[in-house]
Amino acid sequence: MRSFSHLFTLFRDDLPGRRIVVLLIALSLTENGVGLLIPWLAGRLTQTLSGGSLTFRPMLALIFFCLCLQSLISYGNRVLSARAAETMVSKTRNHLYDHLQALPLAYFINQKPGATLSLLSQDCMALSAFLTNSVIAFVPIILTACGALLCLALISPAVAAVVAAMLPLTALILKILGRKTRPRARAFLDNYAALMSLAEENLANIPLIKSFCRERAESAEFAAASEALLRASKGYYQAQALLAPTGRLLAVATLFVVLFFLGDAVAVGAFTAGELVSMALYAMLLAGPVSRLADMYGSLQHALSAADRLNAVFRQQTEPYGQGIDFAPNAVRGAISIEDLRFAWPGRPEILRGLNCRIEAGETVVITGENGAGKSTLTALLLRFIEPDSGRIRLDGHDLPTLSLTALRRQIGLVQQHILLKNASVAENIIIGGPNASEAQMRQAARAANALEFIEKLPRGFDTAIGDKGIKLSGGQKQRLALARALLKDPPILILDEPTAMFDPEGERQFIEENLEKLQGKTVIIITHRPAALSLADRVLCLENGILLETRQS
Repeated sequence: MRSFSHLFTLFRDDLPGRRIVVLLIALSLTENGVGLLIPWLAGRLTQTLSGGSLTFRPMLALIFFCLCLQSLISYGNRVLSARAAETMVSKTRNHLYDHLQALPLAYFINQKPGATLSLLSQDCMALSAFLTNSVIAFVPIILTACGALLCLALISPAVAAVVAAMLPLTALILKILGRKTRPRARAFLDNYAALMSLAEENLANIPLIKSFCRERAESAEFAAASEALLRASKGYYQAQALLAPTGRLLAVATLFVVLFFLGDAVAVGAFTAGELVSMALYAMLLAGPVSRLADMYGSLQHALSAADRLNAVFRQQTEPYGQGIDFAPNAVRGAISIEDLRFAWPGRPEILRGLNCRIEAGETVVITGENGAGKSTLTALLLRFIEPDSGRIRLDGHDLPTLSLTALRRQIGLVQQHILLKNASVAENIIIGGPNASEAQMRQAARAANALEFIEKLPRGFDTAIGDKGIKLSGGQKQRLALARALLKDPPILILDEPTAMFDPEGERQFIEENLEKLQGKTVIIITHRPAALSLADRVLCLENGILLETRQS
């Protein structure tokens, strides 16, 4: 149960409220208590009828009242359980999402988004449903079973002993049958994650699929993954479905054993007809808890598989957001020093090999180099998306690991080569750079990025929705939005990764002219192959064979 212990530690403050838990247990106990009363009343009714008494009608009405009360309590129990389950699902997802947000970028490089989405959906649902529907109901179910045995013992200790002796055998048989449930549950969850990953990837690449006429091939691949999930789900549900009926059958078998041995006792008058009916009903009442416990065992295996997958994520070390030095407002000058920096992606040759460089505060540096030389890797190291294998980077004399991550990243504005945009409006994408910025400041940033003209021509201007990943915009328009976002942030350091790659020559010239003054006083690192952008630079450096070589100085 160590799989659950770690998760309970994480969620102990967010489990369903104590009042709800206490109320659920109280309702379950009341429902089961009424259930224990009904067999006794049925026995009394039988005795009344067999004795020829005409007072059976009040007894019949009392039994009907108990059944109605039990149904009403069951309704309230189910409503509260569902509410607690949904609350737990929501809080579990929030915990997981917060943890995912805090994980380093390196974690996501090795993960497929669809697999992560399946954790947020299927795994959280399995775990939360078990915790609320099974764990909370466990105590009342056990007490019901014990109560039924006690009532049997009050009528006949011998019968209770026979029934009690059958319970360990029932548990053993269910455990043997349930051995295959957990691996099959894990296979189901893994195949579900694989299907979600494939769906997410294919839907994100619809233009690629259509341009290469791969619709049938991708549909066939999805159908194969869906078939694998279907096979896994059949195996899992078949294994789980076997448990509850088997438990019920064993409980009924116990009843038949009791009746088999008690038949003669009734004939000789050792038991009254009413006592026999009560014992039979109490024995049948045991079938419910045994069946529920068998069902719980199957759900437990599913929940354990989900817990294992969730624990694998929660064991991942998050970024140290709350640690390190913070900067006073406007205190950062932007001087960057890189000393003997080395880095290699896992399983690949070293890409940075003892890189040394110093960029003065307020200096504009252009870095050129062949594709794959490590320019974007250097950007990721500056932002601490990844950590170097050795060497160090300093900002204003501070080693980057000694700085608060939030403080560091607030000082840097980034325009990536591969633009990341939200499925929202133009304004919502730009305002990410400055949530408290005014409309005038947003328009000024858009103008500086040479984006204002095309934005004003859009159907709703700044309120125009741009679609998933900005699909409704051209490549150049997306890049200008990303640039406006970075300029609105107005940080002391700007990293522009191919900032004019999507501009036409006139747009590139205009960008340079308009930003020469705006970039003054900022430390600017421009990664580019475009010759026109070189006019912005105080120095031009070339990244070659893992080191920086200066090719031009102002």
